[in-house]
Amino acid sequence: MDAGSYTTLTRQIGLMREMDIVANNIANAATTGFRQQGLVFSEYVQRVKDGESLSMATASIAMSSMVQGSLTETGGSFDFAIEGDGFFLVETEQGPRLTRAGNFSPNSNGDLVTPQGHRVLDVGEAPIFIPPDAHNLMVSEDGSISSNGRLIGQLGVFLPNDPTRLNRAEGVLMDAPDGYEASLVGKIKQGFVEGSNVDAIDQITRMIEVQRSYEMGQSFLDSENERQRTALQSLLR
Repeated sequence: MDAGSYTTLTRQIGLMREMDIVANNIANAATTGFRQQGLVFSEYVQRVKDGESLSMATASIAMSSMVQGSLTETGGSFDFAIEGDGFFLVETEQGPRLTRAGNFSPNSNGDLVTPQGHRVLDVGEAPIFIPPDAHNLMVSEDGSISSNGRLIGQLGVFLPNDPTRLNRAEGVLMDAPDGYEASLVGKIKQGFVEGSNVDAIDQITRMIEVQRSYEMGQSFLDSENERQRTALQSLLR
């Protein structure tokens, strides 16, 4: 296989991965707190003999968009959205995870949890307990939770130390390998949830572009394969 074929093949692999990411974005266009992902392509150039160079394309960095999603009013006492930067912190079996999805509810033990059962953590990274006699629950913009004027906890808002290194852990959960810290930069709105920040029309357009690019690359590989086969058959005659 010559250099041109190698270059096209690496590009095809990157396009296949981008197609998977775009398809996942579209599938989660209505998922609460979902963050759209994009792929970053890079090029590796190596000088070879006679002063020529060989170029290889890679697509190995998936970036998550931090654009604010639209806020939808639900009126639910345990529905929360963050206006601005920041994430909620939840406890999972794999460790603490960040999320923008604030559709919570108390479980049978009174702990505030996600729909998947992960416990929501406060500013001190402890589980938030909702007493069974808690009524008229109110949550202020700084996350302070009160019931009939009595403070019962504070919902935490956290910022990753390096937002560019956030990894998609599971669904709407994000892993911050460089750590995180509590912050008051974002305002909490009770009775709202943040929708997905996926631009569905843009993603569908991108899917069409990726598909066409892949088909062009495949056409080149097929033509190159046929050329080499024809040349080999001519030499064997």
